[in-house]
Amino acid sequence: MRMTYAKAGVNIDRKSAAIASLVKTLGFRRKGRGAMLDLEGHFTGLIDFGDYALSLCTDGVGTKLLVADAMETWDTIGVDCMAMNVNDMICVGAEPLAFVDYIALDEPDEAKTRQVGIGLDRGAELANVTIIGGEIAVLPELVRGFDLAGTCLGAVKKDRIITGAAIKPGDAIIGVRSSGVHSNGLTLARKIVNKAGLGFQNEETGLGRRWGEELLEPTEIYVRGVMQAVGKHEIHGMANITGGGLRNLIRLKKGLEYRIDEPQAPHKVFTLMQELGNVEDREMYQTFNMGMGYAIVAPEKEAKGIVQTMKKAGHQSKVVGTILKSKVTKATLPEMQLSYDKY
Repeated sequence: MRMTYAKAGVNIDRKSAAIASLVKTLGFRRKGRGAMLDLEGHFTGLIDFGDYALSLCTDGVGTKLLVADAMETWDTIGVDCMAMNVNDMICVGAEPLAFVDYIALDEPDEAKTRQVGIGLDRGAELANVTIIGGEIAVLPELVRGFDLAGTCLGAVKKDRIITGAAIKPGDAIIGVRSSGVHSNGLTLARKIVNKAGLGFQNEETGLGRRWGEELLEPTEIYVRGVMQAVGKHEIHGMANITGGGLRNLIRLKKGLEYRIDEPQAPHKVFTLMQELGNVEDREMYQTFNMGMGYAIVAPEKEAKGIVQTMKKAGHQSKVVGTILKSKVTKATLPEMQLSYDKY
């Protein structure tokens, strides 16, 4: 039987419907200073603050925390918490500035919170932000284990906001290499490993480390490279490739058509999970980043320079595709030996 994200317990279509039902109730809007700047479908929220727009976004680590518990290793998940927020924020060209975290526990655990703090501090250094506060809540009747989330504040000059509206046919898509599974799709990843009877302590990955260690690889933080690229090059749109996989590119502009010709090669962990779970290509590419953690859409003439800028900042990237004129496309994925229909 083929495994899917929905069968593992996360139905992204039902999640989208749940989000829509919530958003429909949110009718109040502040006027004047602090008013919302509407960017439909984007990765972060923006509010008017004079010559600047302030950016706010919030996210958590998800069920990667269950892998951390199984491995009794919590010193990297703070990096994930930071990354899931700042990588969303920079999609509009906003620079992350400050961060607050939220930890919910069933009981106080000094050793665990100390390790979480180590990762948060490392993530703050990588993203060049200050953690200015946070909250630890002890909720024994509500929480089993613990949860970790955060909120990030950033800013961008209003005339420098990158909305995706400038994207046009012929633009290049630059795919930036991921560090691994990152921090989404872990519900499916965990179910695949468990169903295969391996367990997170099992070393039968062929990757030189245990499954749990592989799944805990921290999410790459792209702030330094992207902010440098934004300052040097013309960029039309950017997408954080997390939940929804490559479908996130479509969020940049209505009616966007694109082709992926030379994708970043999937990390071996993805091909192993696909084999173990008998997962279809389409499901893999709409659940995981498959080796590409971030995407930049820019004029073709800018592509080489952007790749070089990202390289200098420590990020591997390459041109993976293009924006099309046609209405019907297929994206070829040679590493998976098949193709999948454009969403």
